[in-house]
Amino acid sequence: QVQLVESGGGLVQPGGSLRLSCEASGSRLSISAMGWYRQAPGKQRELVATTINDGNTNYAASVKGRFTISRDNAKNTVYLQMNSLKPEDTAVYYCHAYIRGDYWGQGTQVTVSS
Repeated sequence: QVQLVESGGGLVQPGGSLRLSCEASGSRLSISAMGWYRQAPGKQRELVATTINDGNTNYAASVKGRFTISRDNAKNTVYLQMNSLKPEDTAVYYCHAYIRGDYWGQGTQVTVSS
């Protein structure tokens, strides 16, 4: 059973930084892609950033230049470095992995507020 365990959310002031981590476990198969999505209250879940096995990355326009996704394949872990955070980045952030199917973490709350 694949499990994704996220960590690193919290409360931060506008302009601050946070780093999210997500470790995948329970699969012997190669992870094709990992990434982060977010869902704000009353809104649909949206893509934040993804990275696939060939190293390509994809970012939402709203976070490009502020967020950086990276991956440690040896640890089956994906990271999201979030800088210059804005109140509109407030959301529950979900880790996603594609391992011959979609898997999701439980979500971690990120709140950007003064």
